[in-house]
Amino acid sequence: MVQNDAFRALDRLECVSLLAKVQVGRVVYTRQALPAVLPVNFALDTDGSVLLCTSATSDLVRAIDGVVVAFEGDEFDPATRSGWSVVVTGRAAVVTDPAEHERLSRSGPTSWMPMRDEVFVRIAAEMITGRELVGARAAL
Repeated sequence: MVQNDAFRALDRLECVSLLAKVQVGRVVYTRQALPAVLPVNFALDTDGSVLLCTSATSDLVRAIDGVVVAFEGDEFDPATRSGWSVVVTGRAAVVTDPAEHERLSRSGPTSWMPMRDEVFVRIAAEMITGRELVGARAAL
């Protein structure tokens, strides 16, 4: 059993700062009326929104464009039993503005998979929550 006082809620600024330190997170969405989770590389925009780069014809784009999704990033150290988890919740949308697409082509995320028909997906940071686990100990 783990002591609950080892958890600390993180404020929005702490959440964004921590999320910016990792390169891979997970998109949580609905596929065929069931929960689905997909690991993806990502970047954060200046407003804290999550940016993905993927194929315009991907199943992910079809599933999340225009709907509310969650995005989770974390980092844990099993040796010290410490770490953090941040969840961004908001509406996902394919970036359609040509100027914004051009900006993201220069400074946004790049897909780890080769592709020709790349699009950027923005997950608005409508809600950001997080918590940190600091040195939890198993109760005896």
